[in-house]
Amino acid sequence: MTPRSAHEGYAHTWTRHAAGPALILPDGCLDVIVRPDGEAVVAGPDAVAREHVGDGRYSGVRFSHGLGPLVLGVPADELTDRVVPLADVVGPVGDVGTWLRGRLRDLPDDRWARFVFEASDRGVPVAAIADRLDLSARTLRRRCLTRFGYGPQHLGRVLRLQRAVTRRRDGRAWGDVAADSGYVDQQHLAREVRALTGRTPSALVAPSGPRGRSRQQ
Repeated sequence: MTPRSAHEGYAHTWTRHAAGPALILPDGCLDVIVRPDGEAVVAGPDAVAREHVGDGRYSGVRFSHGLGPLVLGVPADELTDRVVPLADVVGPVGDVGTWLRGRLRDLPDDRWARFVFEASDRGVPVAAIADRLDLSARTLRRRCLTRFGYGPQHLGRVLRLQRAVTRRRDGRAWGDVAADSGYVDQQHLAREVRALTGRTPSALVAPSGPRGRSRQQ
């Protein structure tokens, strides 16, 4: 399932051997996944964390920077918080890897969504992103819904959570994590973690907690 094209920097292959429940963190991405039984599914962008239960080998391609909806030809907000068979979205495809490589070769270069994703990942305010793109807040939100599954404000919250989790796993103290990730203070971080994951920060980044962005469905 390895795609090769000018877009491959935004299409990341992964494999996961699952055993028992796992918490899937929101990450602003869309995945095409092959389950242990061979069924290919689309995992749309998650607005909040959710728990998956399943065993076996999962493989997939994660599309970041708003690339997934272009590959599938479907607005991201039609897939938000959903896992559906790939065939229901695009019809029969045969070999999934071959189909994905073909789709990626045919896609035009599209920079605005990459800019929004990267700016949001750096913590740039939504108003500044809209100004840079010369878009109204309403237009930016409408475009983000189709490419990320939610508006720019929520995309920023999701990517800020990912920054915080990464820094905590690097051994940073929670106070430093909050300051470096863009939260007002540690209490703000705790409220956001609970709102997006249903867990406290300590429970979220426990040794047995979720690792990385890999998703199994």
